[in-house]
Amino acid sequence: MTRTVADVVIIGGGVIGCSVAFHLARQRNLRVIIVEKGSLASGMTKRSGGLIHPRHAHATEARLAQASLKDWRNWKEIVGGNCGFTPTGIVVTAGTLDDARLRDEVTQLERIGVHSKTISPGELKELEPHARVDDVTIAAYSPDAGYADPGLATQSLAARAKELGAIFKTGTLVKNIRVELGRVVGVATTTGDIDALTVVVAAGARTDRLLKPHDVQLGIRNTRAHVAFFDRPAELKAGHAAFIDYTTGAHCRPHTFGLTMAGLNESHIEESNPDSLDETVPQDFIDDVRQRIAARLPAMTNARYVRGHAGTYDITPRARPTISRVPGLAGLIVAAGFGGIGLMLAPAVGACVAEMVTDGEARSVNVEELRIG
Repeated sequence: MTRTVADVVIIGGGVIGCSVAFHLARQRNLRVIIVEKGSLASGMTKRSGGLIHPRHAHATEARLAQASLKDWRNWKEIVGGNCGFTPTGIVVTAGTLDDARLRDEVTQLERIGVHSKTISPGELKELEPHARVDDVTIAAYSPDAGYADPGLATQSLAARAKELGAIFKTGTLVKNIRVELGRVVGVATTTGDIDALTVVVAAGARTDRLLKPHDVQLGIRNTRAHVAFFDRPAELKAGHAAFIDYTTGAHCRPHTFGLTMAGLNESHIEESNPDSLDETVPQDFIDDVRQRIAARLPAMTNARYVRGHAGTYDITPRARPTISRVPGLAGLIVAAGFGGIGLMLAPAVGACVAEMVTDGEARSVNVEELRIG
């Protein structure tokens, strides 16, 4: 067993962990080690739906998304490499029941500088001629949104972090976080101990497992969510707008190779152990989500199912992510509980966590509302 010394250890090699590594490595004077039990992006990151948009009802999440969107759209200049960002714009549709809610959301987003506007059913029809609009009373349109490739994004963050000196230990399991006298002193792994006075936990659904020995729990529920990919019919081969549909309860976006990705806005299936995740997609989900997206894009009614997969969302009791120092344990920082929005927030979250390490607090976006307690 080896013993290694670092300034910062990051647990988790998904897009959040790699974003933290990239931003810390840019400091150039920090020894940063990332520990991942599998390969990079092998957890929920590779199963992400990939949507990138600033539309969030919670103001802090919206600010993180807005800050991240700038990085997604300028990835090559900021990070280097390719993240696969493809602009599509995104439309949120609402009927009578959600009309007021959507108007309020747009007003709040405009206050914090998010480029979003309400549009009428007629304007939606002009924007997306293949959309059904007779059940829509109002829609909101964010033209800057799109989708990204989770694997490409994570690998390019990691590649740049490595160029700047960060060390990646994949295939390495963190057995426990080492604490002495109320302070983090490192981690114990399957390949040896790493001494460090700062540890960042970005382990998604496995976060509470690492925190439990220290009497800290975020109360994360691990919820299974499915996505399905359908072959687009001829009239939609050129693509279509991305949708988050309050009326049907589904979302969809165009994908490469003439496909459309679709999922439900909420998942209700509990998955107690993310290490034994059943990735099969049940037929009733496929039929249900196809029917829902066809209610908005009728051309998809008989779209052929091509493939799909399941993933585990880590959701806190308040349904908000946690970006926080851990009270009573000096040097321990947590970034977890992102549910289905971790990918889209990753650039700004990485910057915020890096600032918490180097400056004591996040400065680029105020994340105080997301702290523990």
